[in-house]
Amino acid sequence: MKALKTIFTILLVAVSTISCSSDDGTNGVDGEKGDTGTANVIYSAWLTAPTAVAETIDGTSGMSTSINAPELSDDILAKGTILVYMSYGTGTFTLPYTSLAGGTVNTITAISTLKKIKLFRFTHSGSGTVGLPTTLSWRYILIPGGVAAKTAKAAKLDYAKMSYEEVCARFNIQP
Repeated sequence: MKALKTIFTILLVAVSTISCSSDDGTNGVDGEKGDTGTANVIYSAWLTAPTAVAETIDGTSGMSTSINAPELSDDILAKGTILVYMSYGTGTFTLPYTSLAGGTVNTITAISTLKKIKLFRFTHSGSGTVGLPTTLSWRYILIPGGVAAKTAKAAKLDYAKMSYEEVCARFNIQP
């Protein structure tokens, strides 16, 4: 019986030593990783743009103006998401924005380049142009890329289909 107690004591000490090893560095079970933070999201104040001028882009005539976006880098152009919003009256609208302003179907779109965003309005019929009043306000949100999606839910997130208010809530931006 004494031999059995000795073997039991040796096993107990061995199990205690193995399970209490201090070199594993963990205290409990690791949980799932949370969503990536939004500290690197860049957004502008509401901006006004200079008076629009007539321009033809890819064979389409329209009116254009530009706003400065000094943070808009080659890396964001290549890998990120660029959202542009227009505000007038009581609403905020995501670009591209299609309306019947001027009595004809027309679209305002944003064309992003290094440090600038061109705002371009064209008619769908190709006849005539509709102005871009300087009373319109513009805001951009730049979401740098380079962070792989961790879940299918994150991979399916399409900011361009979210409302302005939803995007602001997601990134803690004051509308």
